[in-house]
Amino acid sequence: QVQLVESGGGLVQPGGSLRLSCAASGFTLEHYAIGWFRQAPGKEREGVSLINMDDRTIYYADSVKGRFTISKDAAKNTVYLLMNSLKPEDTAVYFCAVSSVPVTGYDWQFLEQYDRLGQGTQVTVTS
Repeated sequence: QVQLVESGGGLVQPGGSLRLSCAASGFTLEHYAIGWFRQAPGKEREGVSLINMDDRTIYYADSVKGRFTISKDAAKNTVYLLMNSLKPEDTAVYFCAVSSVPVTGYDWQFLEQYDRLGQGTQVTVTS
C-alpha cells in the first residue's frame, strides 16, 4: 500500500523543539522530491520546506529559515523536519507531500506540484 505517514507532532513550549517524521511505504522516497506543508486554523496552507531528489536542492519558507532543517534518511525511507526555536505562530497541522519530478524555484510552495500527501501531524506551540 502506497502511503505517507507523519509523526512526531505534539505540544511544546515556545523556544522548544520537535522533530517530525514522514515515513513512506510502498515506494522509495529516494526517487521523489519531498515537501513539508502546514496549515493553521483559518489560514492558507503554507509551504515550509522542500528537499529534492538530488538531496542538495533545499528550500525553506522565510518564516522558518534558520530554525527548521529538513533531512532524509534513505535507509529508513523517511524524511525529517527538525524544528527548533518554535514559536506560537508555528502551531499548525504539518503534512508531507511527494513529487515524482523535481520541484524547483517558486513552484515548491504550491501543493499542486505534488502527487501525494499524508494525513498530517498536529504541532501546538503554547506556554
